[in-house]
Amino acid sequence: MALKYALYPGCAAKGATPELYQSTMAIIGRLGIEVVELTAASCCGAGVVAEADPDVALALNARTFAQAEQLGLDVMTICGTCQGVMGAANKRLKTEPGLRERINRVLEPAGMTYRGTVQVKHLLWIVVREVGLQRLGEQVRVSMEDFRIAPFYGCYILRPSWDLGFDDPENPTSLEKVIRAVGGEPVAYAGRTKCCGFPIILEKEAIAVAMAGTNMKEAKDGGADFMVTPCPLCHMSLDIYQDRAGKAVNTQLNLPILHLPQLLGLAMGIPPKDLGVSRHLVPVDSIIRLTEKKRAEAAKGQGGLG
Repeated sequence: MALKYALYPGCAAKGATPELYQSTMAIIGRLGIEVVELTAASCCGAGVVAEADPDVALALNARTFAQAEQLGLDVMTICGTCQGVMGAANKRLKTEPGLRERINRVLEPAGMTYRGTVQVKHLLWIVVREVGLQRLGEQVRVSMEDFRIAPFYGCYILRPSWDLGFDDPENPTSLEKVIRAVGGEPVAYAGRTKCCGFPIILEKEAIAVAMAGTNMKEAKDGGADFMVTPCPLCHMSLDIYQDRAGKAVNTQLNLPILHLPQLLGLAMGIPPKDLGVSRHLVPVDSIIRLTEKKRAEAAKGQGGLG
């Protein structure tokens, strides 16, 4: 029986990082996941809207939750930032006396009401807890055994921990479990749960790129062949700004960055073109050469691989 969710892709996956949406759609069927995309949903606010007007931010997210509730589905997000922002908003709407009723009055002219029955679940959470690592392992066609992979959680996906209860924000293990499930070796380094710098990059670029550079240097010094992240904003900070980040820490990084579903897709034997890896600024050729060789060998041995 398929797991079914209301897909909330977020802004980045439909704008700056469309390869995240592309790769997500390429893998979910193989994991037994079915989605109904919330095409009328708005931005979660990314924490910025809440600073300007907390009620507007709550109303935006309550509107999204109401749409999922009408479908009788929980929300699946593919953005770590959306997970953190929406998770916090949902917790408040469910627990603060009178808040949901007040926000529902804002939604009333649009004929919408949120009753507080929806959960927000990141793809990472769903893969680990609901699909299960055994089922993921059964879908692996190209083992990532030749790679040392640095997990980069970023800030938001682990917080607020008092709402999610999914992973330990100080010492998470979910990404490491996924990396092992596809055959890779996770790299342990201090920066895996630190900020990527994206929230301040437009205001204090020098500080932001230094933060990202420090995290990537730690991963590379730890022997990482590439990095994987469940957040598109982290991906942008680590991929798009990597050249400047390397200069900030006096290091030639050349560290490929993969979105979480791209890692899973490559391990499943999905062709790289279907995962959008060519859009990355830091080339991922070193990963693709080896995985494509293994994919071809697997296809030959099995008489063709879809």
